[in-house]
Amino acid sequence: MLTKRIIPCLDVKEGRVVKGTKFVDYDKEGADELVFLDITASHEKRGIMLDVVKKVAESIYIPFTVGGGINDIETIREIISSGADKVSINSAAIKNPEFIRESSAKFGAQCIVLAIDAKKKLDNWEVYINGGRTPTGLDAVEWAKRGERLGAGEILLTSMDGDGTKNGYDLKLTKAVSDAVSIPVIASGGAGSLQHIYEAFSTGHASAALLASLLHYREVTVKEIKDYLRAKNIPAR
Repeated sequence: MLTKRIIPCLDVKEGRVVKGTKFVDYDKEGADELVFLDITASHEKRGIMLDVVKKVAESIYIPFTVGGGINDIETIREIISSGADKVSINSAAIKNPEFIRESSAKFGAQCIVLAIDAKKKLDNWEVYINGGRTPTGLDAVEWAKRGERLGAGEILLTSMDGDGTKNGYDLKLTKAVSDAVSIPVIASGGAGSLQHIYEAFSTGHASAALLASLLHYREVTVKEIKDYLRAKNIPAR
């Protein structure tokens, strides 16, 4: 079994981290990667975002992903040139699926993370865009499979039903997508305990777990998570 990754997520608004500790701490504690989401994501704020990316790149030694309002090749080029390792694309990919193919061909699949925000609908999950405000009618599992075919190297899968609840990841959704694709799937939305993280890997078959509040408010540390996982025979880096 491949080692599992623990990835803190930091929300950035107008160039400032909205919540959380200093990102350098996560590097020291053993986080495998960082994800930055620009939750304002307007084009006018992009310059500020690039400043944040540069500061992070100079401060940490782990890979990090930047997402939010990325809708063209030039923006990806600017973000990666500023020091990010990957970009996360969501709404733009649904509006123009060829964007996945073009960006993957230009920068490599390893740089392109397809973010999928999904909400339960009857017996499946529907994909939403625009920060979870707009339903698309797309089935999340089918969209994940198509994204992989188009060249995405990884999927960041957020359960909108679980996000912010601390009631646990949507394990059925996570397993359905993880089993449907061969690229890594990052589980996101709902982590509230060490047990939830363990379940994302053991039951949900995820490759990585994204964490926000649980780490930001120091309820657990990355080291505690990894020690817990190893004790449960889940290989952690």
